[in-house]
Amino acid sequence: MQKTRSLRPKWGMLGTVIVVAAAVFAVYRIGPWAPETEPETGTPRPLGSPVAVAGRSVSVIGAGDILLHPDLWNQAKQDGGGTMDYAPMLAGVKDSIEASDLALCHMETPVAPPGGPYTGFPRFSVPQEVVRAIKAVGYEGCSTGSNHSIDQGFDGVKRTLDAFDQAQLGHAGTARSADEAKRPQLYTVKGVKIAHLSYAKYFNGLNRPAGQEWVANLIDPKKIEADAAAARTAGAEIVVVSLHWGTEYVHEPDVDQQTWARAVAALRNVDVVFGHHAHVVQPVERISGKWIVYGMGNQIARHEEPINDNREGVMVRVTFTPSSEAKRWTVAAVEAIPTFVDLNPDIRVIDLERALADPGLPAARRRIYEAAVERIQGHLLTRGADEAGLIVRGTAPAPRTS
Repeated sequence: MQKTRSLRPKWGMLGTVIVVAAAVFAVYRIGPWAPETEPETGTPRPLGSPVAVAGRSVSVIGAGDILLHPDLWNQAKQDGGGTMDYAPMLAGVKDSIEASDLALCHMETPVAPPGGPYTGFPRFSVPQEVVRAIKAVGYEGCSTGSNHSIDQGFDGVKRTLDAFDQAQLGHAGTARSADEAKRPQLYTVKGVKIAHLSYAKYFNGLNRPAGQEWVANLIDPKKIEADAAAARTAGAEIVVVSLHWGTEYVHEPDVDQQTWARAVAALRNVDVVFGHHAHVVQPVERISGKWIVYGMGNQIARHEEPINDNREGVMVRVTFTPSSEAKRWTVAAVEAIPTFVDLNPDIRVIDLERALADPGLPAARRRIYEAAVERIQGHLLTRGADEAGLIVRGTAPAPRTS
């Protein structure tokens, strides 16, 4: 039988060692040919203070949806060592909240009786302990007008507002009586009265009880106009309107949003709109001199399919200064603070600007956060908000020019 000629070079084992060594050097580029390696933690981004404006000012910060899915109940129980504690989940945004004069959240779901039973989608009834955490992190109040407002009927509305009252938190959008529905929610901040109004597009096919339509507000520009006028009569110098609207998981505002945005922007007594419901970040737009924040995404949530979009959110801080007209204020600065929901090792809401300023942030997580900021910025600016003056915090510094 003819022998098959070996393809191995005659220099044998030594050659094999040399080839392997060369491969190692090629892969890892060891030695004088190696480029500078990436620092283990990457490059921190600068952390600035809130925008400073000359003279007297007052700032209001709004945030995305607080939407308690079952996984969040489990995380709260883990954090509380058997009892539910939602404060660690929200603690990451505490500094930005405390840097603002008035902080308003959006509580999307009604609370359950103490101890439950609890239910998730489609008819939420969530642990009351979250209300204490909302207070602990620094919020002064929340909008409660949402598509889930009446998931548990009048009893759910009453339980939720009772819990808010007990925690000394304000609320707008739902009511326990016709008289309460007529009274605007007012906050006095640095001597300035600020009104908060809240409305929803629909209630997921549920109807408000006959004769008790006041239990939850539907979006209606005429009603918003009347309520804003009533708030001014009650002494409000600034009127903030929260609108629960839009198409879920769609970044661009739908036709209803665009129509209502223009109608509400035209109202003399409304100063700014904070939008909710889409569970993704939507753009900011200045219309007729009014700032419309279409959608702030989620503040904290845990959807069944936690794609990046519904883990991202934004907090918007609006700074007002006195107008030339008595008892009126004008917007002097608008800042967007990107946020992100970490899912491991624990569920936590992350203030991305502050996280990216940390020199000890691991490089892999830094890349995740940087990518989230870039996406959020892209969604915010599709309607020219940067040209109108919106500042997006935590973005990469502008490149140097010679």
